[in-house]
Amino acid sequence: MKLKFLLLQARNPGDAAQPHELAAFRDALNLPGITIAPYDLLQGRPPRSLIEAHDCVLVGGSGDFGMGDAKDHAWLREFIDLCGDLASDGSPMFASCFGYQALVVAGGGRVETDKSRAEVGTFSIELTEAGHEDPLFGPLAPGFPAQFGHKDHALDVPAGMTNLARSERCPHQALRVEGKPIYATQFHPELSMEQNRERFLNYLEGYSQPDMVDTPEQVLARYVPTLEATSLLEAYARKVLGYSEE
Repeated sequence: MKLKFLLLQARNPGDAAQPHELAAFRDALNLPGITIAPYDLLQGRPPRSLIEAHDCVLVGGSGDFGMGDAKDHAWLREFIDLCGDLASDGSPMFASCFGYQALVVAGGGRVETDKSRAEVGTFSIELTEAGHEDPLFGPLAPGFPAQFGHKDHALDVPAGMTNLARSERCPHQALRVEGKPIYATQFHPELSMEQNRERFLNYLEGYSQPDMVDTPEQVLARYVPTLEATSLLEAYARKVLGYSEE
């Protein structure tokens, strides 16, 4: 079976995280017949024909942009509108971090910057009651470690979306759009421990600000493998998109 993914990326030109992110999604979706095409969101909203030519939209992180920057960037406002349209249309989508936050804002939820709640490195999350009952998240352990890299967090989950996981610092860590093949996570299921360490070092200056809750040394000491979290993307392809090797 072949599946075509479109990866929407919000990275400045020359950012080493752009090819790194593409490679991470390819590693996490390491299934025969799968292709992932990147698209630069800074060039504006992707044409509808491009989205329709793919089976699923992927969105990852963004080292230089957050939801609070929407007032200054037309492309970001267009992206948030696109997330709302995809949710309304029921177009298949899996989004992490920046993409998760955009989906929350598109649905009318709130996202704020709070460095005291920043999660950078590996942190444990636990499933909510809805998460235990979810067909994608339910088979996972009740609690498991995941890879993170964010200073913004969702204050709430909009109507029509269900919160599936939480952590000690952030009560909203994953969601599903009700009745649609759309999932999103605040954490990064596309990143392995090694890849997230590389990503952290790429953005070390931004994560070394004195008002960050954790020092770089604390972050580096916290990394552990997160095989269960990383399994989510393959499980999404199989259980939600219907992928099989046949």
